[in-house]
Amino acid sequence: MDTEPSFGKRVRKIVVGSARNLDDRSLFHAISLTAFLAWVGMGADGLSSSCYGPEEAFLALKGHSYLAILVGLGSALTVLIISFSYSQIIELFPTGGGGYLVASKMLNPWLGMVSGCALLIDYMLTIALSVASGAAALFSFLPVEWQSYRLAFALLGVIGLTVMNLRGIKESVAPLIPIILAFALTHGFLIVYALAVHIPNIPTIVETTARDFSAARSEIGLAAVFMLLLRSYSMGAGTYTGIEAVSNGLPVIREPKVVNGKRTMKYMAFSLAFMVTGLMIAYLLFHVEPQPGKTLNAVLFDTVTQNWGITGRILTMVALVSAAALLFVAAQTGFLDGPRVLANMALDRWFPTRFSMLSDRLVTQNGILLMGTAAFLLVLLTRGSVVFLVVLYSITVFITFCLSQLGMVRHWWKERRTAKGWRHRLAINGIGLVLTSFILLSMAIVKFHEGGWLTLLVTAVLILVAVMVRRHYRATSRQLGRLDDLVKTALAREEEGPIKSGPVEPAKGPHAGTAILLVNGFNGLGLHTLLNCIRLFPGHFKNFVFLQVGVVDVGTFKGSAEMERLREHLDHDGAKYVSFVRRHGFYGEQIGLVGVDVVEELDRAVPEVLARFPGAILFGGQLVFERETFLTRILHNQTIFSVQKRLYHRGIPILILPIRV
Repeated sequence: MDTEPSFGKRVRKIVVGSARNLDDRSLFHAISLTAFLAWVGMGADGLSSSCYGPEEAFLALKGHSYLAILVGLGSALTVLIISFSYSQIIELFPTGGGGYLVASKMLNPWLGMVSGCALLIDYMLTIALSVASGAAALFSFLPVEWQSYRLAFALLGVIGLTVMNLRGIKESVAPLIPIILAFALTHGFLIVYALAVHIPNIPTIVETTARDFSAARSEIGLAAVFMLLLRSYSMGAGTYTGIEAVSNGLPVIREPKVVNGKRTMKYMAFSLAFMVTGLMIAYLLFHVEPQPGKTLNAVLFDTVTQNWGITGRILTMVALVSAAALLFVAAQTGFLDGPRVLANMALDRWFPTRFSMLSDRLVTQNGILLMGTAAFLLVLLTRGSVVFLVVLYSITVFITFCLSQLGMVRHWWKERRTAKGWRHRLAINGIGLVLTSFILLSMAIVKFHEGGWLTLLVTAVLILVAVMVRRHYRATSRQLGRLDDLVKTALAREEEGPIKSGPVEPAKGPHAGTAILLVNGFNGLGLHTLLNCIRLFPGHFKNFVFLQVGVVDVGTFKGSAEMERLREHLDHDGAKYVSFVRRHGFYGEQIGLVGVDVVEELDRAVPEVLARFPGAILFGGQLVFERETFLTRILHNQTIFSVQKRLYHRGIPILILPIRV
């Protein structure tokens, strides 16, 4: 019988939305992002950094503003080099994975784990910093007495973005389009205008810059000028965060993924390089000076539009409001890519496998909730302090940058005999390695005593957790391997005996017992459950129905071809069970289902099977460890107990057989 949805389910449906249909052939096309939408969703982080990155770099010049041209051009060149190197990563890893996968495959899995942990910390900080800075910018337009509500607003912002992402990828990106377009158009117009009105003065500007550079070299020395340039360059390093987002998020980009991924990367690279260089040159051209309570971008807009009347005020207001909103929604990059990295690491058993699972909205729900919770706590514990969060931010992402570039350098060197154009590709990644290594070292030194040590400490703790989880999964795998070996031995002995022809039709009548076994692939757990069932009830069962659910997770939800392979795998495993019982003269039948939630699928399927086999008894197996620890409880799902609880509400009993390992 059908049960009325609970109050919680009805609320969830309203807030998050209805479950998606996995049988819909247009599903992947419907939920994937075009290159433009991917730029909106993943480029917000990069573009938002132009609100503070160029300012940090410009102020670090300490009055030597004429050097801004060199720093701006160097920053733009760095953006383009890192972007082009990540375009090569997109070509080599079209299924996504970014820095984590590159380091894992090209270097070794342990360095890949370090890269992934660094990225996770960076994405958590991306969400926290973006929301905190966005809230600070928005409240700067409000009366001073409203400042006490800023923290609460930021916390509600984290919750709101978390809910948006639980609804789906496209649903969370679409509302951002007006914001990012308003920001790009207003700031792009300002930069073009600033350059256009100063075109006649370019020779004078170049001459003045060269003269000032020579004067500084004579005054403080060439080495000091060089160090000033390097410090300014490294202080603007927040500009480069977010560039790796596309390579991580390839699974959510529309086919052809490589073409659209590289197109998205180009949009991101050129828009960010244009913004960074343009703003720094505009600061120089209009002699922008810092003012209390205002960003340099705000001062720049005021300076440029001061004689434009109401038009200038409207343009400035739209630009600053869109910049504040963009800072807020730049957190979207953390929500899009953070759970994806976590899911890939969970598939490799660095973190609990539940983080690779999808919700019925086909998003990595557990990862989104974890990232949202972590960001919520960061904002709460730091009281939304943008100054403190900036110190913590952007260090870890350069760990990933360095490892990615090192992995690619190693790859092209190994492939130098077969890969065409390897020298060109090696040069790009080699330069990227030098640049990112320098920035990482500079930032670690500059920010360490200001609080950067805390970021490195948290990253180290996360790495330790990953090692513990991986070690436990490996130990469990060895135990399960012994379980499978015992089954192989039993099967080999059975094959030596006579083969019995099992019945084609199921046995019927009052003495024709039926066992419905809930299995998860053809493995030791399922076969031991079957053998225990026969041993405990000798001669009772004549029919065996094997019911299994193929779980759609991040590893399988990559396209219709992967979904079809999952269904074929279910049929193949089910056929092995059927063949096994028929060798012993029993009727066998397999039923394979595909879904994102085992409990929900079985809740729908079991009553239908019982209608065909009245009086059947359900069986399930559960691993029992010699020692129950905290890790065994959180790292191994208790799905069978959740199924038992759900079926009990329907009045359907199920017998759980313990399997010791």
